[in-house]
Amino acid sequence: MYKKAIIALACTAAIQVAAQEPQQWSLKECIDYSLEHNIELQMEQLSLEESEVNVKNARASLFPSLSFSTSQNGRYKPYFDNSGSNAFVTSDGSGGSRVSASQNHFSYSGSYGINAGVTIFNGGKNVNNIKQQKLSRDIARLSVKERENMLKEQIAKLFVQILYSTDAIEVSKATLAAAKENLKQGKEKFEVGKVARSEVAQLQSQVDNAEYQLVNSRAQLSQFKLQLKQMLEITDGSEFAIETPETSDALALTPVAPVNEVYNAAIMRRPEIESSRLSAESSELAVKIAKAGYYPTISLNAGAGTSNSDNTGNGFGHQMKHNLNCSMGVTLSVPIYDNRNTKSNIQKAKIQQATSRLQELNAQKELYSTIESLWNDANSAQKRFIAAKSNVESAQESYDYVNEQFNVGLKNATELLTERSNLLSAQQELLQAKYTAILNVQLLKFYMGEDILF
Repeated sequence: MYKKAIIALACTAAIQVAAQEPQQWSLKECIDYSLEHNIELQMEQLSLEESEVNVKNARASLFPSLSFSTSQNGRYKPYFDNSGSNAFVTSDGSGGSRVSASQNHFSYSGSYGINAGVTIFNGGKNVNNIKQQKLSRDIARLSVKERENMLKEQIAKLFVQILYSTDAIEVSKATLAAAKENLKQGKEKFEVGKVARSEVAQLQSQVDNAEYQLVNSRAQLSQFKLQLKQMLEITDGSEFAIETPETSDALALTPVAPVNEVYNAAIMRRPEIESSRLSAESSELAVKIAKAGYYPTISLNAGAGTSNSDNTGNGFGHQMKHNLNCSMGVTLSVPIYDNRNTKSNIQKAKIQQATSRLQELNAQKELYSTIESLWNDANSAQKRFIAAKSNVESAQESYDYVNEQFNVGLKNATELLTERSNLLSAQQELLQAKYTAILNVQLLKFYMGEDILF
């Protein structure tokens, strides 16, 4: 019974500890959550829905319009005699007279009509407008994809910053532990008169500086976690933690494809390039739509109407049937002079067309510049990483040697602190080169169409 109680308490404690631990977010979970909850992305998706409505509205212009109209009228006409009185006098049959009521009159009438119209020809304006709205819809869809890619890149950058800061904390902890050990040994030597008080003070300064570096590294980690949490639109006060993947040296040294190969693959996949191309096509349609102002417009219209009145003596149904009339006609509208509106619209559309072509070229140039920068950063970071690894090994050997010499009194505190500072700088440079290489290599793969995965 006692053993069962102990086991139950242990299980309960384990469950409580597990419940207190924050959720570990992987990079994929962060990206998936952001794609579902990001407000700016949701606004882009609403713009896409609006563009779908615009396409349907443009298509509807090809179909006839149909409307019903009715007019109901009442007329009141008072009767006046020659004296201007609203009443009149009649004989009562015995030589006398009497006053009769006024003969005021109220009449009622109604009319009803159904009208239909359809544009047969307007210079291709409606057809080209449909094509343009479809392009706008495709551009809106690409804007959603572009926003998704932007989120993925931003989250990946923050994720790598968190990984770097996490490792930097471990380096700071190791530095602090070594500094405290040096201080302990220095105090022991001071007590037996082997080192001066100034050297102990230097060792204490090393401990203080290491503690500051640790606090600063933790603050940076908290800041990067906060930024990632905000990007995920998480507004509660829960603690945020990420799942730390394996970031091996091989991952940092992954071979990088030639810059032209990356660019050629990216230009076929990146939504911003496709969007700029479609914008240029849309501007060409805008020129055609503007030129339609020079063409005549031909429209077909038809209608049917009837009416009724209470002055005819016939019933409502009889009047509606016999007063029915139908009409059909063709309307031709030929533009002659429109105060230069059409010519100005064509010139503006051509200017926008030239601007769109330049924007397409600029988008391609910016893409190449971005890829070239990533490629250069990745290659230089890999080279720095290889050199930094060798530098760390040399700095570690030098520090260990000086530390041993310090322990036996052959080196002073200044020499020890110098070696320790060199080792710390080498370790920090190694971390920076490693994670810079990892990030840029993964971004280059992403531009080639692969997922960002650590």
